[in-house]
Amino acid sequence: MNEIAKNCAELYNSDQRISGVYTIYPDDEAPFDVYCDQTTAGGGWTVIQKRLNGYVDFNRTWDDYKYGFGNFLTGEYWLGLEKIRRLTENKTDNRLRVVLGVNDTKLLVPTNTLYAEYARLKIGDEGAKYQLHLGNITNKTVVGDSLSYHHGFEFGTFDKYFLKCASEYGGGWWYNPKDKKECVVNSNLNAVYNRNISWGMLDPANAKGSRPKTTEMKIRPMNFSSNTFTH
Repeated sequence: MNEIAKNCAELYNSDQRISGVYTIYPDDEAPFDVYCDQTTAGGGWTVIQKRLNGYVDFNRTWDDYKYGFGNFLTGEYWLGLEKIRRLTENKTDNRLRVVLGVNDTKLLVPTNTLYAEYARLKIGDEGAKYQLHLGNITNKTVVGDSLSYHHGFEFGTFDKYFLKCASEYGGGWWYNPKDKKECVVNSNLNAVYNRNISWGMLDPANAKGSRPKTTEMKIRPMNFSSNTFTH
């Protein structure tokens, strides 16, 4: 029987240290299932997004992004903006870790992973179009920071808000509310797989290298501590 916990970090500290699907209770609303990564960099991570091979279509509607889609067990999914909001509006600031699988230009599978960590992730409610609030980048192995540009931007999909941008790139992402004439993004990890999915200057020597083959976005409380924590 799973421990009652607000997030994967609390589960980790209750000796639930095997990565997998758990039920969490982040607030007074209904509990929901998440995938916990209990091994990376000390564990305690609640995974909010994962892409592996493009089998799951991320070019979805506003409601799909609001409530979530995909399957924890088969690998690719988006947790859902409402669930992410509930996880990040608590009194504890959450660290964000973005993990990107980079493939050798001669191979078809990822041969290396890079990451970027941010001191804080929080999103607004639906009335604020799930506006992105991001802290400073604190650790990274990527060449450049391609997410901070989107701080303060609002979420959009092809059927609601930023229709032009979301239709151009595919998938839901945070777009510039002041950008009325053209769509400029430094990253879009929910875009059409193998075409528009991107992380800026992921590989400055290779234009296609800006397209990661795999992605993960995961969060855990800033005050999480683990005896095994390493980067």
